[in-house]
Amino acid sequence: MNKKAQLSLIELHSIGWLVVFVVLLVPPAAADIYIYIDSQGVMHFTNAPTSSDYQVYLKERPKRRGGGIDTNRFDRYIDEAATLHGVDFPLLKAVIRAESAFDPKAVSKKGALGLMQIMPANLEAFQVHDPFDPWQNIMGGARYLKSLIKRFKGQVPLALAAYNAGPRTVDVHRGIPPIQETEEYVKRVMKFFYLYRNG
Repeated sequence: MNKKAQLSLIELHSIGWLVVFVVLLVPPAAADIYIYIDSQGVMHFTNAPTSSDYQVYLKERPKRRGGGIDTNRFDRYIDEAATLHGVDFPLLKAVIRAESAFDPKAVSKKGALGLMQIMPANLEAFQVHDPFDPWQNIMGGARYLKSLIKRFKGQVPLALAAYNAGPRTVDVHRGIPPIQETEEYVKRVMKFFYLYRNG
């Protein structure tokens, strides 16, 4: 190999490392949350605004690397909501873990918000003014979960299926609907429920 070719390989190698170094220095993009309140007073949340009517509601900070999630961080709110609404603490905590992995700023692809992933259309009914406030979100989600447990006569798996797919879907199928996402969701929540109950 001649000196010119050797030099080119060294230059390419150096450029490759420079690209890797620059990529590592660039912080990950943060997904901001936008809000728009229409003429009916309905709040619309999105992370991809489609018009200038949307205003920034929440500036998301990039997640810090390292360090796990404190799964006990919201226990006092969960305990309060469980006591107030008559829902088992381990069940409520299991739903939060399955829904958002304890991320109070979570937003799903379908637009569900906060710890218990409440849909914007349900915020008013669940008495939630700020879906990203952990206390309000847990209280609203617990209130809804309690109503589903009552509706399905204490059958927790059916209540969980309704929380995921909607109560009408459960009514139509007269049981857990044959939807893979819902079936897996019920199994996941029940697994976490037993884990927290026996932990």
